[in-house]
Amino acid sequence: MTMNVKPVPTLDERINDIRMRTAEIVNTWILPYERTLWPQREGAELAEADRRRAYELREEVQQRVRQAGLWAPHLPVEYGGMGLDFLSHAYMNEVLAYALGAAKLFGVVAPNSGNQRILLKYGTEEQKRKWLVPLIEGTMESGFSMTEPHNPGSDPRSLDTTAVRDGDHWVINGHKWFTSNGIDADFFIVMCRVHDDAGELGRTGQMAQIIVPTSTSGVNVVRGIGIWGRSTSDHCEVIYENVRVPAENILGNVGDGHRAAQDRLGAGRIYHCMNSVGQMWRAFDLMIERATSRQVHGGPLKDKQFIQGFIADSYQDIQAARLMTIHAAEKTDRDDQDARTDISAIKIFVPAAYERVVDRAIQVWGAAGVSNDLPLATMYQGARTLRLADGPDEVHKILIAKNVIHRYESGEGWDFGN
Repeated sequence: MTMNVKPVPTLDERINDIRMRTAEIVNTWILPYERTLWPQREGAELAEADRRRAYELREEVQQRVRQAGLWAPHLPVEYGGMGLDFLSHAYMNEVLAYALGAAKLFGVVAPNSGNQRILLKYGTEEQKRKWLVPLIEGTMESGFSMTEPHNPGSDPRSLDTTAVRDGDHWVINGHKWFTSNGIDADFFIVMCRVHDDAGELGRTGQMAQIIVPTSTSGVNVVRGIGIWGRSTSDHCEVIYENVRVPAENILGNVGDGHRAAQDRLGAGRIYHCMNSVGQMWRAFDLMIERATSRQVHGGPLKDKQFIQGFIADSYQDIQAARLMTIHAAEKTDRDDQDARTDISAIKIFVPAAYERVVDRAIQVWGAAGVSNDLPLATMYQGARTLRLADGPDEVHKILIAKNVIHRYESGEGWDFGN
């Protein structure tokens, strides 16, 4: 089943054009070839010929994306991207996400894409030349190293990996885990608490993000952490032992680390939610396909009242999730300070809705729903994981409540029209 994308009457012509051309590539060059593009999802050992064919086909699709002018929507034109504004990128994301893995074929690969945005905003010209350009060209890989196993990820104030100024170097010590892309990364962006008696780059004790080449002595990648029953992953446990890097590897100033993380996570939460909407869209289509084609107990599944309830509930979940996410994206695009509350709201609601929609699709497909023949099992794991990623739901609920109560205590009510 192909994705049914038509122009949205309320969007300008340019965004609609981008969405339509993106859908054309997804429908024509990705969906019909999903098993060939990503044969590893089948779980079997791959022959070298299959690996080579998958690589060649991915390269071919990427070339078509470039020719269509749809490569790297998150990057400025001068760095080879589309130069899309925030809202246009969000609208493109829901179309991209319909096919799992399609974003990579459009040049958007986490964590590289997030690190690229951080380097663009906080990096010096020399840092951009040395780290950003190779990252864009694909000659380097990167990782993001923030979370610590002994501290709550929901409270960045508790992070205690240190970067101590020693002349022209930082000396980094700490223990991280779930460092993304830890196996292949050529450098990590590491969140550290800085100790600099001189205070030359900012107030000591504050947070900073520092570029750390993974080949540096003392960077110990302990393991790829097994998740969802798999023995390993590319999210790694890393121990930093007296790691010395040049002082100029700091991104921005001391004290910019937390803001840079929020820049990354705030935008990332909206993109994750638009991705989730696109994948819910796919799961919904798969559920309808099964309901209309499967005969059981003397008639098609679509005539069973339970299934009709699934369809109605999933329709509501998708519509609500999509409109909430677009609302948050619009606020973020105009730099509305209330966007923070809306971002927290979608961070809670959308992954939970995504999980429900995929769960219903699995139920309608039966045993096939949890097989590797369909993308639903992968979606389900991603939806459940997303309820932890970017901050657990409970922390975001507290933030919403505090923001709302503060508004009422200041003598205003909450304006749900804006």
